[in-house]
Amino acid sequence: MEVVKSDFLVIGGGVIGLMTARELANAGATVSIVERGECGREASWAGGGIVSPLYPWRYCEAVTALAKQAQQYYPVLVQSLLQETSIDPELEQTGLLMLDAEDATDALQWAQAYSSIMQDLSTHEVYQRVPSLGAGFNHGLWMPEIANVRNPQLLKALKASARLHANIRVIENANVQGFDVCVQSEKSTITGARIERDGKVSHLRADQFIVTAGAWSGQLLSPLAKKIAITPVKGQMLLFNPPRRLLNAMVLTKGRYLIPRRDNHILVGSTLEFTEFDKTTSEEALISLRQSAIELMPELAHYPVIKQWAGLRPGTVNGVPYIGRVDHYNNLSVNSGQYRNGLVLAPASAKLLADLLLGRDPVVDPSPYQTLSE
Repeated sequence: MEVVKSDFLVIGGGVIGLMTARELANAGATVSIVERGECGREASWAGGGIVSPLYPWRYCEAVTALAKQAQQYYPVLVQSLLQETSIDPELEQTGLLMLDAEDATDALQWAQAYSSIMQDLSTHEVYQRVPSLGAGFNHGLWMPEIANVRNPQLLKALKASARLHANIRVIENANVQGFDVCVQSEKSTITGARIERDGKVSHLRADQFIVTAGAWSGQLLSPLAKKIAITPVKGQMLLFNPPRRLLNAMVLTKGRYLIPRRDNHILVGSTLEFTEFDKTTSEEALISLRQSAIELMPELAHYPVIKQWAGLRPGTVNGVPYIGRVDHYNNLSVNSGQYRNGLVLAPASAKLLADLLLGRDPVVDPSPYQTLSE
């Protein structure tokens, strides 16, 4: 039976897991990443890649703190990945235009409090900013600094970087069957993880174990930490490919958004569905999302939807992720529950957990993300 040992074992190879592994490995630690499928092909791949929470003023301070840090990290991260791998994650500062927000006054107060640039636009200014918008929008909030990243490209670059890194071992298509636990009176210790791959069972040993399995994190942790509640929330999206650039800024209204890409593609998102672990797409969502897209930009009615897909977000009760040690364990941590903001918060989430595990002073106060177990 194969036995593999590393300083850290990261379970889950999405954007959070890959960035967490990268932070630890760049500090000199050896890291194994275990992914049940292919790295970066779940929620990380399925999202839109907006580098900001939707309606950021509606989130609590804990989410805002991570988002502000991550927005600062992204340009440096993307440039580093491009140099390492020659894969461009296509970070583009297109700006975000939010239309007819009912709580615009709260938004402007939030922007002032957090020194975020937000412009209050009249109807005329809205259509000056995005002339191709559909009729009937009366008011806009413009955040010119907001960027989007092409998440499939980002994940390709992160995975390539991990494979190039001498301190990281990537193990894909491997299912975690369970954990070996040494039960102690005060705090127990994880001594290993059993994985099945190609019909063979391996034991992975590590000094520290980290669960970054997104919507599946709760399932993995349930035998160990029953109070870490993470719920899968399905989101469906569409893709258009018009022959020319129709949109130069992200637009958002009533929770639906359009995201332009460099090659003229336009993403449309997204639904919020509580369907457990069902990732199937539906005709109902297709019709609804397409209608929302056409209301925002009528010209899209002339083009077919070229792709529809779904992903599962890791939802928590209050939208705040779990980042840190799992109580009653010496060497078990979690970095999950970023909900709709996985791509947004990933660099800051990864750095925060790495800071805690490596004994560095964290830039963000870790206390709001603490976990509980039974």
